[in-house]
Amino acid sequence: MGVAHDATTTSIEEAPLAADRPVSGLADELVDHRFKALPPDAEGLTVGALAAERRNLFTGGFTTPVLALSAESVEHNLALLETYAERHGLAFAPHGKTSMSPQLFARQLEYGAWGITAAVPHQARVYRAYGIRRIFLANELVDASALRWLAAELDSDPEFRFICYVDSVRGVELMDEALRAAGASRPVDVVVELGAGEGARTGARTEADCAAVADAVAAAGTLRLVGVAGYEGEVPDASAERVRAWLDRLVALAVDLDRAGRFAAGEQIVISAGGSAWFDAVAEVFARIPELSAPVLKLLRLGAYVSHDDGHYRHLTPFNRVPEEGALQPAFRLWAQVVSRPTDEQAFLNAGKRDAAYDLDLPEAQVVRSGRDGTVRPATGVSVTGLSDQHAWVRTEPGAELEVGDWVGMGLSHPCTSFDKWQLIPLVAADGTVTDYIRTFF
Repeated sequence: MGVAHDATTTSIEEAPLAADRPVSGLADELVDHRFKALPPDAEGLTVGALAAERRNLFTGGFTTPVLALSAESVEHNLALLETYAERHGLAFAPHGKTSMSPQLFARQLEYGAWGITAAVPHQARVYRAYGIRRIFLANELVDASALRWLAAELDSDPEFRFICYVDSVRGVELMDEALRAAGASRPVDVVVELGAGEGARTGARTEADCAAVADAVAAAGTLRLVGVAGYEGEVPDASAERVRAWLDRLVALAVDLDRAGRFAAGEQIVISAGGSAWFDAVAEVFARIPELSAPVLKLLRLGAYVSHDDGHYRHLTPFNRVPEEGALQPAFRLWAQVVSRPTDEQAFLNAGKRDAAYDLDLPEAQVVRSGRDGTVRPATGVSVTGLSDQHAWVRTEPGAELEVGDWVGMGLSHPCTSFDKWQLIPLVAADGTVTDYIRTFF
């Protein structure tokens, strides 16, 4: 199920990325004031020309704060998930909301991804602008304008595959009405979303509700039912046992709908789950899916793996439970400078809420780079205690060496809200060389 890692050998058939809209065009964008932290003397260069200079993050004129993404860690994480999916007979459509980066989407596709997952119409439009040919929208789509756009996209590109959730009869009616009004010539593929339990997020709550939604799809000429899906991360008071029990329900729902002849004839049956916290349980349960009337596409949708983190996902990744399968590597490091040292116990950095994710955990001080001679040492006795808009509050223990001008490298928690604060992120090799720039579209 994987594809070649060498982009020169990857065809349109092997990876769902249109060759006529390559991400390479992003290299033609001009460097200017829109992009934080880039060297002032690079203004007017193209992004590609700046990348070709291979500047050093610390001595190449970058201003602080600056977010860096480890080139080595990203490649490691991409390869690890491909290997994991192949080992367990799974397909995967990484959730693109994490990075909203067409360059990273392209790499994920090269590393075996079936397609890219979206949550809202804007994200799907970004994907299509860069030629993504398989999109799984993990949400119900009832906006008439978005459905009109979708119908046009499907009609204009026979190779475009789109799947989205349905979880209500009313939602199905709205989709059918909008698609009929748009004159859609191709049906939209949908999967019934099974809710993760009472008090959880979206999804039909009972199997009877799911059957009613499936019946509504059958009555709508503009839709095709191709499977079932849901998100196990919303199981209330989630534990391995509760998650597996819900996944068993999801598989049983697929079996019942298949026996009732509700899935579109001649199509793969899609069974999808698998966020970043419980994909090991998904692999376990999906391995027990019985033979159905058509081949099954067992589709994971985790997104945080591409960068991982030094906080929330470091603690909850399933690789902690199955260390023999490998380990993800945190790829983000936010660098900021000490701009004030008012007391022996306190310092302030020039990075704050506008630069660092803080919705789950505060940044973690990891290393200090001397402003005098560039030597790097562990950030022993240095901790971030709070964030203002443009400052990090730092506590220093006795003996901690920290002075104005030093650079502090911090690990971050929650990739989704790390990516979305930066439009252009330096991709940095272990020696500090900036090898590329990752463009995001939030």
